[in-house]
Amino acid sequence: MKKNMQGFTLIELMIVIAILGILLAIAIPAYQDYLARARAAEGLNMAAPAKLAVSEAVLGSANGTTLPADANAAGYNPATSTYVQSIAIANGIITITTQSTGCPGTSPVFTLTPTVSTGKVQWTCTSSNDACSPASCR
Repeated sequence: MKKNMQGFTLIELMIVIAILGILLAIAIPAYQDYLARARAAEGLNMAAPAKLAVSEAVLGSANGTTLPADANAAGYNPATSTYVQSIAIANGIITITTQSTGCPGTSPVFTLTPTVSTGKVQWTCTSSNDACSPASCR
């Protein structure tokens, strides 16, 4: 009786390695793009306390519509991180400058502009680099 050989041939293994190579060639750039967007979005997450400080300053003002002149007037102490260079407030407008995000081109600068109406503060976001901006800021 002849014993049947079991296992994979060299060609079969090479085909599997080629398929894995193609999948990795697609997955790695997509993952890098995801990481760059997440790093850039950290700036917007870190700006949440600044938005709260501006909103409280506006709603606590005498007429309920006065925007704070700067971070001190809003009662906000700016924070930084690895990917956030600065968060600044000027006349109620919050500017978030990011750094080292890995975004194509330059790291984005986000601008949050408040609109005050009948006891509400609504925010509009713009970005200097739409390729790396979250959907809410494009």
